[in-house]
Amino acid sequence: MKKSSLDKLREECGIFGISNHDEATKLVALGLHALQHRGQEGCGIVSFDGKNFHSEKRQGLVGDHFTNPSTIKKLPGNFAIGHNRYSTTGETSLRNIQPFFADLYGSGVSLAHNGNLTNAIELRNNLVKDGAIFRTTSDTETIVQLIAKSKRVKMVDKIIDALFQIQGGYSLVMMTNKKLIGLRDPFGIRPLVLGKLNNSYIFASETCALDIVGAKFIREVENGEIIVIENNEINSIKPFPQKKSRPCIFEYIYFARPDSIIEGKCAYEFRKKFGEELAKESDIEADMIVPVPDSGVPAALGFSQFTKKPFELGLIRNHYVGRTFIEPSQSIRSLGVKLKLSSSKTLIKNKKIILIDDSLVRGTTCYKIVKMIYDAGASEVHVRIACPEIIYPDFYGVDMPTKQELLAHNKSIDEMCDYIKAKSLKFLSLDGLYRALGKGPRNKSYPQFSDHYFTGEYPVKPIDELGSNKITQLSLLSSKSNN
Repeated sequence: MKKSSLDKLREECGIFGISNHDEATKLVALGLHALQHRGQEGCGIVSFDGKNFHSEKRQGLVGDHFTNPSTIKKLPGNFAIGHNRYSTTGETSLRNIQPFFADLYGSGVSLAHNGNLTNAIELRNNLVKDGAIFRTTSDTETIVQLIAKSKRVKMVDKIIDALFQIQGGYSLVMMTNKKLIGLRDPFGIRPLVLGKLNNSYIFASETCALDIVGAKFIREVENGEIIVIENNEINSIKPFPQKKSRPCIFEYIYFARPDSIIEGKCAYEFRKKFGEELAKESDIEADMIVPVPDSGVPAALGFSQFTKKPFELGLIRNHYVGRTFIEPSQSIRSLGVKLKLSSSKTLIKNKKIILIDDSLVRGTTCYKIVKMIYDAGASEVHVRIACPEIIYPDFYGVDMPTKQELLAHNKSIDEMCDYIKAKSLKFLSLDGLYRALGKGPRNKSYPQFSDHYFTGEYPVKPIDELGSNKITQLSLLSSKSNN
């Protein structure tokens, strides 16, 4: 499936790292399994046994590869980091799967990256002109090259030197022959948390990855913070000028697993509040509230509980779709959403339905779902979306359509409603979203989140300005540099 055909936003990656544990590789594999929702195209683990680094990378899911004892045996050591990949920059291939590893003067370094650099092509051009040779089309390799070329002596100083040259939204887990390092960009756009399991420290994209290995959640890594773990001790470094945190608002809306803790609450709790605020702003009478599974369920529950209208699973999701087991001819493709969802026909027949989802991106899937519900006999279908209209693209590691493909960028609400063939359509207001997050009305002078999807106000202005086309540009750049 081409990424441009997707009708959900996709987070780029999940990362996990652990220090000083006899079963480091097994725990990283478990952590990556918990973070599988953040990337399904590829997975990799690099371990360190006190002398040598070991690397295994695979295309596909963690459970298909890193549950194999023979694979785990290839990754000895008490330190390990891992990565789940959903590509936004660079084509899908084994060479782009992380963690990356490089032998540097005095030390090896392995790196796992979640996010996207907004000046990657500019940096890459300069590095290639200076003699650098790139093996991948991923912007992550740019960070490795910058570290390698730094004139600083100490590894942490080399890393800081590289960080001052890159821009964008990112979190990184790195491993040297002495240290485990976790860090976030100056705005804290991409997530990273710190945990502890007995005498071992852990970095992970979300707390659900700590839960699966039985680790204790210590705290979130702060925006602009570098945490260095060495000899079982923590050293916190803050080299950047201080900025107010602006985490990605879609971690709350969709990306984070519902049981992951963000700012002291499960993501599920925030999503129920989105539904409650949406209900406060809605004025439609209906017989039942129906979620688009699974992402629309928490908001639909919040909506239902506030309005006292019954919550019903009018749509049933098939959790075992995977890849189609037959050749995907046009006739099979035309089945579309029916491969994933089916309607509870007798439940919704002759009923007025409020259909709730977490977001509306291109509108193609929503159109098919609305049609499915009408085909099942519903008398009316009113669509309610538990976030504001997505009008602008992302440049910080979220795979999403171009500006031209975003339905809300090109159409009014009435036009969007006509496109999806619903009786009515309404989105949660931006202020309603902020109220549900416990922040009150949005602070226009300094927003508390990276909410550029709705406002176009980017915390870091993209230099490359390529969005979804960056994959093509990097591939072209790579081939040009070889001529």
